[in-house]
Amino acid sequence: EGWFTEDLIRRRAEHNNCEIFSLEEVSLHQQDIERIEHLDKWCRDLKILYLQNNLIPKIENVGRLKKLEYLNLALNNIEVIEKLEGKVIL
Repeated sequence: EGWFTEDLIRRRAEHNNCEIFSLEEVSLHQQDIERIEHLDKWCRDLKILYLQNNLIPKIENVGRLKKLEYLNLALNNIEVIEKLEGKVIL
């Protein structure tokens, strides 16, 4: 599809009883993801996000993840970075 779905996040939350709202860490590497969106609605407590080895051309919407501390976007097709705030380490 090119973006993540709530179902994909839920499958990655097996260790958290498939409860996505309280997830603090999620690994979505090698999923052919093209867009970062909706995570702020589904995973409000997210601190660590692994998105390496996808197809993401634009870093967007991560400023909405208020608790995010670590974001891995290695091996993507990044051309544009938008509105990064806080202490996010790339």
